[in-house]
Amino acid sequence: MPNFVKAAGAGEIQPGSGKTLSLEGRSLALFNVDGKYYCTDNTCLHRGGPLGEGLIEGATVTCPWHGWQYDVSTGRCKTNPAAQISTYEVRVQGDDLLVGI
Repeated sequence: MPNFVKAAGAGEIQPGSGKTLSLEGRSLALFNVDGKYYCTDNTCLHRGGPLGEGLIEGATVTCPWHGWQYDVSTGRCKTNPAAQISTYEVRVQGDDLLVGI
């Protein structure tokens, strides 16, 4: 069972945006997709770009370095179907966003 750690305040991430963060030694990206929150690894599998700084459209984030795209709800890469990043459960507790590590 994952340990849930406070990652951010719910008001810190506006709908249609993401945020890069470090939790327990992991580089993660936290996204707000129409009020639902998702957390993934922050590192693009292509060349290591920061996914939390990428453009988010619907549930798809585009790496700002070379354009690889990922579904933030599943971690599946749309550009290379053989690739997948890890995803982490997000819980809203009051005004806090907790991520299961």
